[in-house]
Amino acid sequence: MFDQIKLDIEKRMDSSILSSKSEMSGIRAGRASPNMLESVKIEAYGQKMNINQVANITTPDARTINVDIWDQANVSIVDKALRESDLGINPMIEGNLIRLPLPQLTEERRSEFLKMASKISENTKIAIRNIRRDGIEKIKKLEKDKEIGQDDSKKFQEKIDLITTSKINIIDEIQKSKEQDLKNI
Repeated sequence: MFDQIKLDIEKRMDSSILSSKSEMSGIRAGRASPNMLESVKIEAYGQKMNINQVANITTPDARTINVDIWDQANVSIVDKALRESDLGINPMIEGNLIRLPLPQLTEERRSEFLKMASKISENTKIAIRNIRRDGIEKIKKLEKDKEIGQDDSKKFQEKIDLITTSKINIIDEIQKSKEQDLKNI
């Protein structure tokens, strides 16, 4: 029974970590990267989707991202989403191609990015702690229903705490790595 709860907890925590990594990759650290546009969503064909589902995203050089949109009808939608994003980019439209020249990273913008990374990290830690709480509540319910003993309950709760600590350490490492990238530019 505990193995199933443990597996569920680890899967949900890993999912939160993956989401965090994805959001962090959208924070610019020097070089242009297609990953920077992962957090930008557009409303096309009646649903929310990533830009890479309606266009090819390339980086011809370190300071430029090209978004080659397949359908002319989506150009204005993508342009609007990019302008409203928190990336601080001013798109230039050339037919179906949108060029995104990346400005030099200022100290002010760098500190904004550091705050964003910190916020993403903190939100992920909160999600992981909530998953921990859910797991512990399940263990306590099993104990209350007399399906496991008090000793097992205590042991399982400690194991959940260890898993939580290790996942939070992973988040801290991801955040430190992103902060290093931002500070080394």
